[in-house]
Amino acid sequence: MKRRQIVHVLAGAGLLSSVTHLFAQRNSAATQIIVPFGPGGSADIVARLVAHYMTEKSGLSAVIDNRPGASGIIGMEAGKLAPADGRTLVVVSSGTQGANPSLFRKLPYDPEKDFTVVGILGVGGSYLLVRADAPWKTLADFVAQAKAKPGRINFGQFSAASAVPAALLSERAGIEMTGVPYKQIGTAVTDLLGGQTQMMFIDTVASEAYVASGQLRALAVTHTKRLPRDPNIPTIAETYPGFEMVSFLGVAVPAATPLAVKESLNKMINEATTDEAVKAKLESLSFLPRPMSLQECVELNRSERVKWRGYVVTAKLAVQ
Repeated sequence: MKRRQIVHVLAGAGLLSSVTHLFAQRNSAATQIIVPFGPGGSADIVARLVAHYMTEKSGLSAVIDNRPGASGIIGMEAGKLAPADGRTLVVVSSGTQGANPSLFRKLPYDPEKDFTVVGILGVGGSYLLVRADAPWKTLADFVAQAKAKPGRINFGQFSAASAVPAALLSERAGIEMTGVPYKQIGTAVTDLLGGQTQMMFIDTVASEAYVASGQLRALAVTHTKRLPRDPNIPTIAETYPGFEMVSFLGVAVPAATPLAVKESLNKMINEATTDEAVKAKLESLSFLPRPMSLQECVELNRSERVKWRGYVVTAKLAVQ
């Protein structure tokens, strides 16, 4: 989105004139939204939905820049090095902000010191997915097979949000599975459909199309309550009490970005996620919008780091 386009969006939302002046300085540049995951994932889908909202409001478009790889680290590094002027936004997640600090000894960015989360797009859980023609009809069937053949079931993992729930299930169910790493979700899904892997945890946003088309079967969901959209799909917690894994998606900017810009972006993101059409679309994907103040965003970012540290310890995941 051009500088003047951002000015129109912000002005239309009644935002700070100082930010309008700042963005107007380079009205020929584009607004970059870095998505540290591949096309087709929830971060990509939700980012494009919000970018479309901005387009509808301004008549012009923003630029989505997918930079997948290394559990989101590649994209986060790019965001860290971006100018701190509010013109480059980074889509962040519970994985990039909460899990990665506990999974990597030498993380090249600090979720709290290098970034400020300026808006929460929403929260959601994941489905435990298998191929539609898999022999397992229930979670109990799957666990029984895994126990009968330790280490023979392969699961795809392309982010912390796909790796950690599999590790937690292994710990709670007393089973052994083999994780197969992927750079991005598209390749991981291709191999699941092709039979190279047998199971994968995919968030409800990215998996909706595969479940709806009958290509993949959801055996369970990581929410603590069944989803209104799919009431026949049980929760893992029904079998293993206390099992829960939900993640957030948000928008961050380099920490040195001026406070006025952060506050204005916070207002704009909240406006987007509470828009009637956007909210309805997100909720149809079992992804719940969660508008927050700037301070609430900071607090959530910090609490996620603590929560996911606990997940990593419980799942006994090796630190890389």
